[in-house]
Amino acid sequence: MTEPARWQPSERYPDPSIVALDPSFRQYHLALSAVERLFHGTRWGEGPVWLGDARCLLWSDIPNNRVLKWEEETSAVSAWRKPSNNANGHTRDRQGRIIACEHLGRRVVRFEYDGSITVLADSYQGKRLNSPNDVVVKSDGSVWFTDPPFGIYSFYEGERHTPELPHTNVYRIDGATGAITLVADDIDHPNGLAFSPDESLLYIIESRSEPRNILVYDVDGARLRNKRIFVACQRGETPDGFRVDVDGNLWCGWGMAPAFDGVRVFNAAGAPIGHIHLPERCANLCFGGRHRNRLFMAAAQSLYSLYVGTQGVAGG
Repeated sequence: MTEPARWQPSERYPDPSIVALDPSFRQYHLALSAVERLFHGTRWGEGPVWLGDARCLLWSDIPNNRVLKWEEETSAVSAWRKPSNNANGHTRDRQGRIIACEHLGRRVVRFEYDGSITVLADSYQGKRLNSPNDVVVKSDGSVWFTDPPFGIYSFYEGERHTPELPHTNVYRIDGATGAITLVADDIDHPNGLAFSPDESLLYIIESRSEPRNILVYDVDGARLRNKRIFVACQRGETPDGFRVDVDGNLWCGWGMAPAFDGVRVFNAAGAPIGHIHLPERCANLCFGGRHRNRLFMAAAQSLYSLYVGTQGVAGG
């Protein structure tokens, strides 16, 4: 049996775990920056979000039913929310409020300034949502989220239930009225999603197609149109959550084999340009730090970070 990969931080620069697949990636690889492991001890890390005003990162440990907090000043890690309703994806709206997808609650919620929780969505046309997975907020205040049934397939990341809605849906919550609309119903287990820098495109992971796909749609106001494949993955490659930088590159959590585990970077044309190798699968990531130039990578059992030569899109 093959031994699992062990974490070995690089003691030399440049870090050999950061690989340029195309010369264009070199501008994003800071020669004096290396991958750091900030924490080890999750069962399945997911859904990171950076809180600049608090100088901390939140991320989910879904099977352990908790959201953890890593503090930039001290590197201390503590439970921010436990139980968390098996929370998965997180983001912030344009007012700075935290929005979370809950597997166990089968809902999307918002944390208000006073600590109360507002339910943004828990059903569609009278039927309960499956298990909202990932979420992004557009500059107009609308909230877009994916709803595969991963959290209701077993008792590991939620509770087992029979789905009431298809496993193919993506929804939009209107920022002014709170109305929920179906924006896509043709994606096999939609997962991570993110807008392009100008919000003219929405990228969505199709996580159960064979092989996997990264899809892209044109954004037409409150609607999506012109579905197409942005990246057709190789067999064995498993994309998950991702974020977009200011140059339009996609930084994608990647796995499920040693050659693929980590983060794969694609340019705006869909070509792979770089890879950050990790000893385990990366599920999701976000940009943070004072200048949004620190990549935080939530992997299966660990949290990693890397300073990069770009910035994440604001609100991503």
